[in-house]
Amino acid sequence: MKKYQIFETLDGGYHAGTKANGDISVIAEKLGYEKVIVRQISQKEGVLAKAQRQITWRKDFQAAYNKIENNSIVLLQHPFHHNQLTRDKILQKLKSEKHVKYICVVHDVEKLRAFRYNEYYKNEFQFMLDIGDAFIVHNEKMLAYFEEVGVPREKLINLHIFDYLDDHDNKDKQISFEKSITVAGNLDTTKCGYIGELGEIGVKVNLFGPNFNEEMSNNDLITYYGSFPPNDIPNHLNKGFGLVWDGTSIDGCQGESGQYLKYNNPHKLSLYLSSGIPVVIWKDAAEAKFVEENHLGIVVDSLKELKSIFDEMDEKQYYKLCENVANISQKLKEGCYAKSAIEKAEDIVNC
Repeated sequence: MKKYQIFETLDGGYHAGTKANGDISVIAEKLGYEKVIVRQISQKEGVLAKAQRQITWRKDFQAAYNKIENNSIVLLQHPFHHNQLTRDKILQKLKSEKHVKYICVVHDVEKLRAFRYNEYYKNEFQFMLDIGDAFIVHNEKMLAYFEEVGVPREKLINLHIFDYLDDHDNKDKQISFEKSITVAGNLDTTKCGYIGELGEIGVKVNLFGPNFNEEMSNNDLITYYGSFPPNDIPNHLNKGFGLVWDGTSIDGCQGESGQYLKYNNPHKLSLYLSSGIPVVIWKDAAEAKFVEENHLGIVVDSLKELKSIFDEMDEKQYYKLCENVANISQKLKEGCYAKSAIEKAEDIVNC
């Protein structure tokens, strides 16, 4: 049976999505999924640019239909973020006329993420449910949600955690014991309100990423290290704990983006663990269970709890967590979780 993946590219041929999307594509390719290219030729605004994009998408999806053989498996990554006018028609046509089976890898559920949910994402999600034959979802909490909206349990696969591919040889990397937390990502305090409150928790904070608020430099406990690309940032994370948090407050993950942690697998978690450092995570986050069961860090309700926890912690306790992290880290860097999930999905669609 032939296997394909729809591969969306920007100018230059790079994957149009995040590192998570790109890693899934690489892992799928190693499992024999041939790329079928759908190009986004520009990101310009204007009527002409939009028309040119739609013409290119129509041409590429028709080429995809012509290329994909009967009774094949096709891997899709959801959600599609652009209104490609011919996409749904071609995907449905492949299913009805060429009898393909779809494995749907779910990166986000916009209804649960809430702040960007609209009619387009409502329809995109429903279309995925209608055509999908197997669904790879983040964790047990998201799996339960898919059951609630009508997907049979036998079509669902728990990914557990996103991989974070990294082919660097980090065997000699030294992790340092430090009673600190690290945030790597968008540091915009208007979008991530809790970041603006980190100076209040009484522990050392290390920040990496764009949109740093220079006023935070006035706090002696906060150090900004700059911004690095996804493939380089793991080389700079070598001490303390990675913080898996979101929302408007240090007292629980409040707000729409914070509440989304109850369902999703934050890619930050994968970044920190693949880098070799343990984590601090909100106790109500879906992935708190993964952290607790594998003894990968600290689970808290409020970041204000950290100072007293750190006061009681010694090097032995910290490096024991690091040992546990190392076991998971290698799996993440090799793509073991997605590989296993895709293979399970293949078993489902081949039944």
